[in-house]
Amino acid sequence: MRSERQNKILELIENHNIETQEELASLLAAEGYKTTQATISRDIRNLKLTKIVSADGHFKYVADKTDHKTVIAKYRRILRDGFISMEEAGNILVIHTVAGMAMAVAASIDEMNWSEVAGCIAGDDTIFCAVRTAKDVSEVIEKIRSVIR
Repeated sequence: MRSERQNKILELIENHNIETQEELASLLAAEGYKTTQATISRDIRNLKLTKIVSADGHFKYVADKTDHKTVIAKYRRILRDGFISMEEAGNILVIHTVAGMAMAVAASIDEMNWSEVAGCIAGDDTIFCAVRTAKDVSEVIEKIRSVIR
């Protein structure tokens, strides 16, 4: 149901100038999709919709058409530029970065969607990267090394 609804949202924003979540909810309801504001908000975030100014001067939702390869290249560059070192701590990989870069590097690792990584928590220059199993840590280390080479 979620993918059907999200496909309908993409269709609606392509065919209508939708300025608010309420307008989107109304159009979805007219199409037979009962949703809450929270669901629409999540769908907007998941679909990476943004608002732009339309020709008539009003805002409207549009789908982000950024090329996936370009985005991944950007994340790899952030990881490469911010990385200093890493060390194992059980199934946690502690990653040290340039001061102020930990959040960006952590977001980059999260966005690479490596199956071994459950998620990252970042401070100013240190990241705790939760790896699903202690055995998977060496795989994540190798993936990071391949990016920073």
